Amino acid sequence: MTARQIPVTEGLFTAGDSPRLIGSECSSCGLVSFPAAPDCVRCAGTDTKERLLADHGTLWTYTTQNFRPPSPPYDGPEEFEPYTVGYVELPGELLVEARLTEPDPARLRIGQAMRLTLVPYTVREDGTEVVTFAFAPDEEETS
Repeated sequence: MTARQIPVTEGLFTAGDSPRLIGSECSSCGLVSFPAAPDCVRCAGTDTKERLLADHGTLWTYTTQNFRPPSPPYDGPEEFEPYTVGYVELPGELLVEARLTEPDPARLRIGQAMRLTLVPYTVREDGTEVVTFAFAPDEEETS
């Protein structure tokens, strides 16, 4: 990220050319969670450690967000453009709900290889670009 870019929320993902989601793993039962959590939702354990999650996965399911989400909590641009959202299965870890970069649902398919990326979310009045994470079809994995 450049100096004029900031994450939508601290602690969700790493920045740079190879972003990674930041999750947590329970030391007692091994449950992996995203976003990172101090307590385990499975066993209520309080000994969790931060863990970088896989940067690729498989599209498990998807839909199209055709209307602007309610505000609050949504604080994105007033000019809304429909987008796709889906669940991406990270191998051996968990399902992550995320925005998808491909807006045309006809170009998506369940089982498609996906790769984590960062995308613009909004621009603040001072010109600072706020970025968030999304999954893009992984062209290297497409046959």
